[in-house]
Amino acid sequence: MHGEFKVQGGKLVVVDLQVRDGRLAEVRVAGDFFLEPPEALDDIVAAAEGLPADASFEAIATAIRTGLRPDAALIGFSAESVAVAIRRALGAGGGWHHYDWQIIEAPPLSPAMHLAVDEVLAQNVARGLRAPTLRFWEWDRPAIIIGAFQSLRNEVDLDAAAAHGVDVVRRVTGGGAMFVEPGSAVTYSLYAPAELVQDMGFAESYAFLDSWVLQALVSLGIDAFHKPLNDISSSKGKIGGAAQKRYPGGAVLHHVTMAYDMDAAKMVQVLRIGREKLSDKGTTSAVKRVDPLRSQTGLPRAEVIRRMRQTFVDLHGGAHGQITDAELAAAQKIAAGKFSSAEWLHHLP
Repeated sequence: MHGEFKVQGGKLVVVDLQVRDGRLAEVRVAGDFFLEPPEALDDIVAAAEGLPADASFEAIATAIRTGLRPDAALIGFSAESVAVAIRRALGAGGGWHHYDWQIIEAPPLSPAMHLAVDEVLAQNVARGLRAPTLRFWEWDRPAIIIGAFQSLRNEVDLDAAAAHGVDVVRRVTGGGAMFVEPGSAVTYSLYAPAELVQDMGFAESYAFLDSWVLQALVSLGIDAFHKPLNDISSSKGKIGGAAQKRYPGGAVLHHVTMAYDMDAAKMVQVLRIGREKLSDKGTTSAVKRVDPLRSQTGLPRAEVIRRMRQTFVDLHGGAHGQITDAELAAAQKIAAGKFSSAEWLHHLP
């Protein structure tokens, strides 16, 4: 049995093993990692040998950590990454290519509808009613989307937002507020089976689920990298941020917004926290913009999205998909209720 795991920002871990009488046997661990002293590799193998074949990720990682000599230095990998490779060798979970991905590019929607579609599609993946899906968003109006746990009055100048015709909604995921206008951002959602990241911590899963888009950005000439916990960045600064929610039944909602060409002056007016962040960076002129994707690629927004979609297909496969009539109807109901309600928006005033 053979399993591999590439640590995001780190090294490749490869495990080969057999199962005899329900236990791991003839375990071999290899890769392009660094390890000091070299004899610590024997500790890792010895810790894995004899473990039950149905041992959990946590049990395997704990056994490896406990079995390591005190002076062992694992560089570019960890006990957890070895545990992931072992579990993959045993057939637990699976890689991207184990799923038939759908890719949705739909017409513009209202902010409340986008949030409702996220909820419906994620729940349908959890219920086995929908294949794993990548969805690109199009905005039909300016919006501020605040995190599930943010204080509304601390984040948003509601009078300024109303004056500028900016909708304000609250999403189900954590993280910070974001300001978008049609054509100013690139937003996408992944609705993935939980087993795709079941042996990863939250921090590791953020990097893993955005690894494909980093490759797309690099192919566009951006020196993109993941900045823990949830940022996509480059040497010229932050490009975007991610947020996640895990749904009962087995699905992960992972969505990302990246700045293409945003009006920084307007953002400073409608976002209270944005005033402090941008003032720290010296962004005081009304003519300055937040435009990492436009300025760093020189490409139209549609071409950036096309390259992202093609990179995903090249790496993981994917066929054209769409939001079904039933999903759209369910989303419209949720959008008109939960995501348009004052109760939901103001539940943290």
